[in-house]
Amino acid sequence: MLLVSDVYRLGMVVKGSDCSTKSNSVELPDGFLERTCHRGVVWTSWVPQLQILSHESVGGFLSHCGWGSTVEGLMLGHPPIMLPFLVDQGLNARVLVDKQVGIEVPRNDEDGSFTKESVARSVRLVVVNDDGKIYKANAMGLSKIFGDSKLEKEYINHFIDYMEKKGRMVASNDGT
Repeated sequence: MLLVSDVYRLGMVVKGSDCSTKSNSVELPDGFLERTCHRGVVWTSWVPQLQILSHESVGGFLSHCGWGSTVEGLMLGHPPIMLPFLVDQGLNARVLVDKQVGIEVPRNDEDGSFTKESVARSVRLVVVNDDGKIYKANAMGLSKIFGDSKLEKEYINHFIDYMEKKGRMVASNDGT
């Protein structure tokens, strides 16, 4: 957990580690709120992610890189700072790194964990440093695709047409 950062202002959402939806909040370490009370907002329950990402002050998106979060961040042109953990997250991160849309936070070589220093360096690189401008530019370029609802509907309609044609072909090959 990144407790304190010298990276401008870092909004942080803390979710339970058990991925359970039964609990509305998580327990924070002793003294956490007191140490961070004047440094921004700590939200310990589910948040309106898209509403937060839509705010003009967002400069990057620290994300686990699940597909839904990836799409939401790219719709709004935010370069992801990626912390992949499971399933598709690593693949999503590799594609975005290859396209120079965001960066993956380096892991500790010994145990594979993320350190607060590597997270802070990665956020600083994307959000503050001039070297991070390429990520913002490329994310903004993808926002023209991910944020285009007309294009999305067109793709969905093409997919449905394709599936309907394939379905008819399969049915005719089966003799039905």
